[in-house]
Amino acid sequence: MKCPYCGNPDTRVVDSRPVDDNSSIRRRRVCDECGKRFTSYERVETVPLVVIKKDKTREIFDRSKIEAGVLRACHKRPVSIRQIHDLVESVESEVIARGEREIPSAEIGEMVMSRIKDLDPVAYVRFASVYREFKDVETFMEELKKFLE
Repeated sequence: MKCPYCGNPDTRVVDSRPVDDNSSIRRRRVCDECGKRFTSYERVETVPLVVIKKDKTREIFDRSKIEAGVLRACHKRPVSIRQIHDLVESVESEVIARGEREIPSAEIGEMVMSRIKDLDPVAYVRFASVYREFKDVETFMEELKKFLE
């Protein structure tokens, strides 16, 4: 694997261990050229999963989009990177476990919403406001009322 610091094409694995849910392997690597260490993750490659967006266009599933949305929602909140990673990992695992080749983005959004609700209430409201595209204050208040019940 190429070193992300100096670009050297040869690095060594110094430690390997499974990630918590055994869905991937975490590898600590060291560059023989610059001596820096970095972590890589190895997962099983599956058939590409296609996401059906609201406008009916299709694109390849990209977990980094979920992670970016959750990170934005959790900005300046008492939520650790580990908790965000675990949330994204659980959504990705559920999506893959379905065994379907296509999934609507709305279903992925609902999976994230159900998990982020338990993580942090402010992050939930932030995520919901973007995901549900509130048109006005009344629809925003309706969502808040549902959350408070």
